[in-house]
Amino acid sequence: MTEPAAPPATIPTPEDLIRDHTVYSCVMGSRAFGLATDGSDTDRRGVFVAPTPLYWRFEKPPTHVEGPADEQFSWELERFCELGLRANPNILECLHSPLVEHVDATGRELLALRDAFLSRRAHQTFARYAAGQRKKLEADVRQHGAPRWKHAMHLLRLLGSCRDLLRTGELVIDVGEDRDRLLAVKRGEVPWREVERRMEVLAAEAEAAEPKSPLPTEPDRPRVEDFLHRTRRASAR
Repeated sequence: MTEPAAPPATIPTPEDLIRDHTVYSCVMGSRAFGLATDGSDTDRRGVFVAPTPLYWRFEKPPTHVEGPADEQFSWELERFCELGLRANPNILECLHSPLVEHVDATGRELLALRDAFLSRRAHQTFARYAAGQRKKLEADVRQHGAPRWKHAMHLLRLLGSCRDLLRTGELVIDVGEDRDRLLAVKRGEVPWREVERRMEVLAAEAEAAEPKSPLPTEPDRPRVEDFLHRTRRASAR
């Protein structure tokens, strides 16, 4: 029988975890959504697997790491899976980015589980997130006479993505033919009242799609948990 690995003599830094233990990384934000312009940032997201022996200490590994590069953010695998099973929009979109920069064998297995995270729960989580963002936009309108147009654009994108996910059972994050219409919102060329109307239409269409959605009611938690268990055991050896 293979003996478990001893706890490491030194605790890796967050930068070490990202450099040495990332299993999946991708580009997100406007570049992944098909909404990039000349001034767009490059947002990077990733997943790392903290070595199992680190959990045998009182001080546990971080659940997430910001950096080390600008606009970079990574989750530890367990936290990533927990949020994914709750249909967190950021996690689900990260799993479906068309711009993958790094993936190893564990990362490929994670991507193969994309469908296990998808369920009708997405309607509630996307809608709840959208409602919070809309309140912020409405506060901007009251205080400044206009919303942050970039945020308004991304809120419309999110609502459309949710509707299409519920209708088709597939999450596609590139906006495709909606690019020009959304960028017009970002430039402030669409009146706020019209933006509000579009939001309400998309929200209503998503609500109508949920009862007949091809998505399962709940995510496939056992599949995800089995993957996490096997990954932790392999790391312990």
